[in-house]
Amino acid sequence: MPYQFVQKLLQRLQLREAWVIFFVLGNVMINFPFLRIFNQPVSVLGYPLLFIYFTLGWAISIFVVYLFTLTLEEPPEQQDTPEEQA
Repeated sequence: MPYQFVQKLLQRLQLREAWVIFFVLGNVMINFPFLRIFNQPVSVLGYPLLFIYFTLGWAISIFVVYLFTLTLEEPPEQQDTPEEQA
């Protein structure tokens, strides 16, 4: 069941619009309103909130790029077996 979900997700990510949406979303997330929200004198486990925001955003963006690269891989060519040729 999870494999089917991943396959459907990868098929949706093949759309060119998804690339543009994630690019724009990434640019919005590193601009003024969000930086202002997370630039607070608060620390979580001793780390500033802005540092955690950038680190998690970086990790999520790498995961999204990984998903996009999975959609770019071509499926292996189907080779005819001797049984199919006969």
